[in-house]
This record gives sequence, C-alpha cells and structure tokens, in this order.
Amino acid sequence: MLITKTFAVGVLATNCYVVNNKETLQAAVIDPGFDDQGEADEIMNFIRSNGLQIKFIVNTHGHPDHTCGNAVLKDKFHVPICIHKYDAYMLGESGRETTQYFGYSSFSPSPDILLSDGDIIKIGDLTLNIIHTPGHTFGSTSLLGETEVFTGDALFAGSIGRTDFPGSSDIQMQATLRKRALWTEDYDSKGEAN
Repeated sequence: MLITKTFAVGVLATNCYVVNNKETLQAAVIDPGFDDQGEADEIMNFIRSNGLQIKFIVNTHGHPDHTCGNAVLKDKFHVPICIHKYDAYMLGESGRETTQYFGYSSFSPSPDILLSDGDIIKIGDLTLNIIHTPGHTFGSTSLLGETEVFTGDALFAGSIGRTDFPGSSDIQMQATLRKRALWTEDYDSKGEAN
C-alpha cells in the first residue's frame, strides 16, 4: 500500500509529496519545491519520525517551484534526482538563470536519472508509472500509482496548468488531456489505452 503525505511548500503553495511503501518504508519525495529551511525541516522531520528510507527525488517538471528543494534532499539522503529527459536542461547550472528569474534562491543540481514515457519508479514492490504529459512544459510527467496520480502542473482542481511560459504549449496540453482522458478507468496501470 502506498502512503502519501502532502506538504504545501513555497510562495506558490506547490504540492510536495512524500510517498512511501507501508511495508518496506521505502519512499520517494515528489516535487520538493521548498525554498525555506523551515519547510525543509518539516519534511525531513516527517521522514525521520516515520523511519522512511528515501530512494528517489522525482520532479514532475523542471520549474523551480517543483525543484528548488532537490539540493537539500540530495545532500541529506544521497539519492538520485529523476526528471523527464526533456526537462533535464532546467536543472543544474543551466537552470540557475531560470530559478533566479522566478525569484528562488536555491536551484537544483543536475539530474541523475532521465525519465521517459513508460518508465517505472519502484518503491519496494510498489511502482509509479511515468506518463509523459507535455503542455505545461515539454517534459512534464505524471506519476501513476495503483490508486493515485501525481500530475504536477498538468492538472489542478478545476483547471489545467499554465501554457503561457517559455517551453509551454496549449496545443500539447490539449493533446495530452485528450490522449490521457484525465486518467480515467479507460487506462490501465501503465497509462495505456484499454
């Protein structure tokens, strides 16, 4: 069973998730967009107090409100940073300018694992399926578990992610929404049409 704890972090109240396998206590942090030591401490205290073993840091896309906490977590847990190959350029030194443009002081190290559509992330015997969902960024992904989906900025409650940023595309977003049919039961656990 996958257990999820949600933290609203940063000035944009980005959803950061700590997901863990209830049996093995292996875990991943999805979209650590915190740029504040207090928020970092809250997340790390949660991880420590629950005895979780972080295995991955996963970014649904490369915008700093989803990635600027990567460095803190990588330094603490020595685990790989994962992002879709098309958004990898937003991390590391090449992403420093974008991070500063958005007003964040922290920026992410370069990624360790480049994801593609159809890849999986294993947390113990549980899997998160990587679904390429371009539109908000070219490398936006969603993570599909057994009963949950982490959409980053592809979907919001009652709306969709912005498509007016550099690298965004309204045409791609509309195609993603049609193709993925909002992740209804018409799709199997790998995001493939039934």
